[in-house]
Amino acid sequence: MTPRERIVVALDVPDEREALAWAKRLTGRVGYFKIGLQLFTAAGPSLVSRIASEFGPVFLDLKLHDIPNTVAGAVRAAGSLGASLLTVHASGGIAMLRAASEAASAASRAPGAAPMRVLAVTVLTSLGPDDLAAAGIVRGPRAQVLALADLAWLAGCDGFVASPLETGALRETFGSAPLLVIPGIRPADPGGTRPGGRDDQARTATPRDALDAGADLLVIGRPVLGAADPEAALAAIVASLS
Repeated sequence: MTPRERIVVALDVPDEREALAWAKRLTGRVGYFKIGLQLFTAAGPSLVSRIASEFGPVFLDLKLHDIPNTVAGAVRAAGSLGASLLTVHASGGIAMLRAASEAASAASRAPGAAPMRVLAVTVLTSLGPDDLAAAGIVRGPRAQVLALADLAWLAGCDGFVASPLETGALRETFGSAPLLVIPGIRPADPGGTRPGGRDDQARTATPRDALDAGADLLVIGRPVLGAADPEAALAAIVASLS
C-alpha cells in the first residue's frame, strides 16, 4: 500500500451533509472513509452505499456485539451496502465471532458483491488498566488485546482493531496475515517527539510509530477534520509515512 492508501479518515461528523462534503473533499487522498455509530445513526445505511459507490471504500465501524444470529444478520446487511471493512467486538465470544466471519464470507460471494472483511475490536483506545480493572478484567490492556485477538483469529476474523501500543505484539504473535487497523493515531507535537492532543484516547502513538510497529491502516479523524488546514494536515501525515 502507498502511504495515502493506509489512511482511514474517520467521518465522525453529525450529519449526512457534512459527511458528503468531507468525502468529496478528500476522495482520492485517503484509502478509506470510516462511518461510525454517530454518523450511521444520523444518516442511515444509504450513506454507506453512496460513499462506497461515489467516493471510496467504506470502513463501517459499528462494533457489533449481540447474540450470534443477530450479528450474522447485521453483517449480511452491511455486506449488501458495499462496506469493505466491518467491526465486531471480540468480547462477544467465539460463537458470535464465527457467525460474523461466516456471514461476511457468504455476503462476499453474493452476485455483484464486493469482498468484506471482519475486524475484531479488542480493547478500546480510551481504556487504560484502571478501566479494565473496574470492569472486572484482571489482565492489563496488552494481555487482554492478545487474548481477544487469539479468540477472533480462531473464529476466522480477518484482522484486529487495537491501540498503537499493542500493534507490535499483535504483529509478532500473529505474523503478517491479519489486517491491523489502528486508531488512537495522533501526529507528533511541534517537537516531533510525542503524540499531540489525545482527546479521549488513552493509548496513542504517532502515525510513523504505529506504522513501524506493524499497522496496516491508520484511523485518523480529529487531527485532520479539526485542523485549520485539513489538506495540509493530511499531507504532513502522509509525508511522515513515506
